[in-house]
Amino acid sequence: MPLELSPPRVGVGVILLNPQGEILLGKRKGSHAPYWSIPGGHLEHGESFEECAIREVAEETGLQIATPVVVGLSNDLQTCRETGRHYVSIALLANVEQGEPRLCEPDKCEGWDWYAPQSLPEPHFEASRRAVACWLSGSLYLTSTKR
Repeated sequence: MPLELSPPRVGVGVILLNPQGEILLGKRKGSHAPYWSIPGGHLEHGESFEECAIREVAEETGLQIATPVVVGLSNDLQTCRETGRHYVSIALLANVEQGEPRLCEPDKCEGWDWYAPQSLPEPHFEASRRAVACWLSGSLYLTSTKR
């Protein structure tokens, strides 16, 4: 049976840093279970990447951020071939302005916690892994995932 193809969707993931340089990760439920991931979601019509990052972080974690910056881009062609779903992912980096993370969407995540970049829990959601690797390497990347 042929795949039902969907138009590309844009996902936004946000690498959040605390004053100790740790990254905020949550263990996902639902379609992304049982993977660990940075906060994020889908870009809405007419929304900038930065607006999406600020909204998604607030919706998922209750945290306030300002001035997120783009640090990576990936085009997931493997998922497109396997499932018919095509994702373009934008990674942003931001510092927490105020607040402590809280579980705002318990149907989507088990909870949030801070981790050192060199010791992230596994299994890690692939788009989130690529975003963190890009940030750690210090270079904006453009990649098309092909296996």
